[in-house]
Amino acid sequence: MRTDTAPAFRLEDYRPFPFAIETVRLRFVLDAASTLVAAAMTVRRTGDGPLVLDGEALDLETIAIDGNELAIGAYTQSDTTLSIDSVPDAFTLTTRVRISPEKNTALSGLYVSGGRLCTQCEAAGFRRITYWPDRPDVMSRFSVRLEADKSRYPILLSNGTPGETGELEAGRHFAEWDDPHPKPSYLFALCAGDYDVYQDTFTTRSGQSIGLAIHVDKGDADRAAYAMDALKRSMRWDEDVFGREYDLGVFNIVAVRDFNFGAMENKGLNIFNSAYVLADEATATDMDFEAIESIVAHEYFHNWTGNRITCRDWFQLCLKEGLTVFRDQSFMADMRSAAVQRIGDVLALRARQFREDAGPLAHPVRPESFVEINNFYTATVYEKGAEVIGMLRTLVGPEGYDTGVQLYFDRHDGQACTIEDWLACFEEACETDLSQFKLWYQQAGTPVVTVETSFNDGVYRLDLKQEVPPTPDRAEKAAMVLPLAFGLLDTDGHEMLPTQVHALTDTAETLTFDLGAEPVLSMLRGFYAPVILRLDQTDRDRLTLLAHDTDPFARWEAGRALAKDRLMRAVTDGRDFDTGWLDAVATLARDETADPAFRALALALPSEDDLAGSLHVANVVPDPDAIYAVRRRAQLAMAERLGDDLARLRGACAVPGPYDPKAEDAGKRSFGAAILRLGTLLDGGAAARAAYDRADNMTDRMAAFTCLLESGDPDVAAQFEDQWRHDRLVMDKWFMAQVAHAAPREAVDTVERLMAHADFDAANPNRFRSVIGGLTAGNPAGFHDASGRGYDLLARVLLELDRSNPQTAARMSTAFETWRRYDADRQDLMRGALDRMAQGAASRDLTEMVARMLA
Repeated sequence: MRTDTAPAFRLEDYRPFPFAIETVRLRFVLDAASTLVAAAMTVRRTGDGPLVLDGEALDLETIAIDGNELAIGAYTQSDTTLSIDSVPDAFTLTTRVRISPEKNTALSGLYVSGGRLCTQCEAAGFRRITYWPDRPDVMSRFSVRLEADKSRYPILLSNGTPGETGELEAGRHFAEWDDPHPKPSYLFALCAGDYDVYQDTFTTRSGQSIGLAIHVDKGDADRAAYAMDALKRSMRWDEDVFGREYDLGVFNIVAVRDFNFGAMENKGLNIFNSAYVLADEATATDMDFEAIESIVAHEYFHNWTGNRITCRDWFQLCLKEGLTVFRDQSFMADMRSAAVQRIGDVLALRARQFREDAGPLAHPVRPESFVEINNFYTATVYEKGAEVIGMLRTLVGPEGYDTGVQLYFDRHDGQACTIEDWLACFEEACETDLSQFKLWYQQAGTPVVTVETSFNDGVYRLDLKQEVPPTPDRAEKAAMVLPLAFGLLDTDGHEMLPTQVHALTDTAETLTFDLGAEPVLSMLRGFYAPVILRLDQTDRDRLTLLAHDTDPFARWEAGRALAKDRLMRAVTDGRDFDTGWLDAVATLARDETADPAFRALALALPSEDDLAGSLHVANVVPDPDAIYAVRRRAQLAMAERLGDDLARLRGACAVPGPYDPKAEDAGKRSFGAAILRLGTLLDGGAAARAAYDRADNMTDRMAAFTCLLESGDPDVAAQFEDQWRHDRLVMDKWFMAQVAHAAPREAVDTVERLMAHADFDAANPNRFRSVIGGLTAGNPAGFHDASGRGYDLLARVLLELDRSNPQTAARMSTAFETWRRYDADRQDLMRGALDRMAQGAASRDLTEMVARMLA
């Protein structure tokens, strides 16, 4: 139990570090048990005060200034810092420390994964490697020498450009790396081990040849081909769209088994969770291929938005992450279906960020304080941060946005910047005032837009109101800038008014239009503003939009609203599903002119968590069991309405020829999977069994597998395991699917059984998330079982994990963030679990998260 109270860091307290470290020479004598790290820093005073360096779990052997070793009394050590009160204005500081990578279970700093050495330094991992001012505004030129046993670590990688290599005594060797670009310590990277390497080259538009290499487990090189293709397309896209070329002669990626994140953008040496590198048709689904494409692009795009221009402090995290998410979303829209991409982005935003905004973990896109920065790698920083960038582009227009971005690149290259620096470029380039827009970075909460309509004497009136709800940080909020896109249709679906964008800047505004007939309002086209819309529309209007709206997002949203309305009424009063809605769903499913991926999205019902949140907003206490039952009943009604068409529809979207992860084929497989799942409710899994037996790719196999799990097939789990037990990433899918698709009453028992499986490893974040996340995110009714067993299990496993990997434990604890939504009995059970975690937490990561949820 933690008895100390960790101090909060506040944006208003930021002060520049009083020293510049212009260059650093690092020497690593690598060994899993004991690694020697020698650092030589050229230091120059730029302000007042002592030299204070960060350091954790370091065994200091020597420290010297200008070659003179310091006596014990000349410096002060604590568990987290090393301080020297009296130093010259310019000097060379040398330190030598020892660290133990094999004991580093936190996966932060230098650690062992799969017998190889690797690093993760964002946000505060470099302090676990050597003493350093571990903050992003201290940017230095790094040169690195790596020494290691050659048989065990034949490949030695770091940031920048490879230099001299050679042999040493006793079977050891060395490699040197030099990074010409100043960077903060969080971008430092090191990897050492025996890898298979997938290699390629890329020629920039100025003619420079770049050597590309992806380092993977032995035998996995061929499975890196798609990641390499995604990397090359990302490099070309960044040149074509933003004019940004890569700036080193080599670009390396290393895939590691144990990683707390998806990937990391270290300069010239990206380190990836292997789940987001390795893919082929036999082992990866279409969703895996899409995730690899997106994450590879995201990390590469950081080369300019994060590396060349970085954050002044961690409060500015959204400056690099929100901007880079927007860039990777734009890339994916160009590579695939822009409409489907936008719908997917909004689904993710609503599922993660809207939930965050509505609960105790709400915070502004730029937080004003934190205890543990790792707890602010959130959907608000990433997804909402990206939406803010998109709104800026909408407000200033595509040309103004491009001009502002180029000014940002030109003015701030090589600097550590703030949100103010970013916005100032657009104010200057577009000659506009963004002071009100800046509130998006300062105010937490999802704005609620209420729209009321009327039509009298040929005048159509829109009354718009906005409200930003109270959040834990503050109750009173100022009006935001909301770019609202809308259009008007007639009752036959013809456009009376094409898309217009109105920037709502006041708490209430009115728009009027002279029309010959009352229109159907298509509101929030493109979802240009991340808001909650309150608009009473008739079923007839929604059905018109579903059938005819020219904006794909608005068309999908109309169908979503119809479905949510039916499901919520069924939960609250047991109402049956009307034929009008079911006919509309069936009509869209049969529409062969529509994109299959869009049809799949249209068939997908609002999630259990989405419905619980909507009921809570409507002042109805959500019942997880009733929500689960109503969704199952709705799926059965949809299946019965489509009836004999199910087999024909599934056959019509079959993909001939060899597997290809391209968007067109993936959309067909997605729609086919949706139809198969509906059909399973009618045939008990007969079609799914046939589909499983003939599947020649993991997408179709997993679609059939999950259907068979839900149908109660007694043999399919063992059959799957027998075939795929040798592949870690496939087995992650096996673990997760069994939990997510278990009957709610059996979900906790399934988790307990799988945690006792010989292949379950809580120390591996992917495996832990597959089982525990399969319960908390994949099976809400099971997690919220009235017995409270799901809550007890989560509290227990997180307290155990917190002792070894605080970051993952803290992130997984957010399953409790909605505890106040539910009935009194469930609230008491969740409060009890949170109290136990508050008492037993060993880290400040988990302590802070639990305290915020209980506050």
